Amino acid sequence: MRQIVLDTETTGLNARTGDRIIEIGGVELVNRRLTGNNLHFYINPERDSDPGALAVHGLTTEFLRDKPKFAEIVDQLRDYLCDAELIIHNAPFDLGFLEAEFSLLRLPPFKEHYASVIDTLVQAKAMFPGKRNSLDALCDRFGISNAHRTLHGALLDSELLAEVYLAMTRGQESLVIDMLGEAPARQDAAAAAGNVVSMEGLVLPVLAADEAELAAHEAVLDGLDKAMKGTSIWRREPVPENTAHSADVQVA
Repeated sequence: MRQIVLDTETTGLNARTGDRIIEIGGVELVNRRLTGNNLHFYINPERDSDPGALAVHGLTTEFLRDKPKFAEIVDQLRDYLCDAELIIHNAPFDLGFLEAEFSLLRLPPFKEHYASVIDTLVQAKAMFPGKRNSLDALCDRFGISNAHRTLHGALLDSELLAEVYLAMTRGQESLVIDMLGEAPARQDAAAAAGNVVSMEGLVLPVLAADEAELAAHEAVLDGLDKAMKGTSIWRREPVPENTAHSADVQVA
């Protein structure tokens, strides 16, 4: 699976009032591995940044004046993102700006050029409700060094977010990867090409519930039965297929 961790920097907070993208950074993951195939552009927005935004990213009008305009990089951006799953922190912000840029160029909507989106801010809020879930806070929480992040930068933030995302979702792959150990070189090559790693020979242990666990399970079902004043669905016997069919047969 090909994923792109994406971030942008902008002249301000509102694309609808004329703010523009000034930097784009992308980091490629294939089968959850960093490939080094990254993308980075500084972009001339043809306007000044708001003072608040400038204080965040530090990209001055003078620095950006000789950089390409969005129209000059859009084809390369589309090719890079084509059919990938995007990973973005606070996705509506970045996607809103990208849609605005595509609209200004009278191009098909940006959403037509990628497969899907994962919003790591939404994930983080679900995992850590009531806590700070900024990129810096998540780096601290997962022990990822961001000491070199004195200003926001699209590529740097994408690199940090890639590490945060892998740390946040480590449990999704730990069972298989820990049991497989180091794959042969040919499997690594296949994974890099986007092929599925063979699971042949992988044996998963089956752990039966002991008496105490079974008793606890029955207690939970008793509570459900009491709450619904009847028999919960987990205690109902499935209807045999032949019986279900015969019920539909009417005698002439």
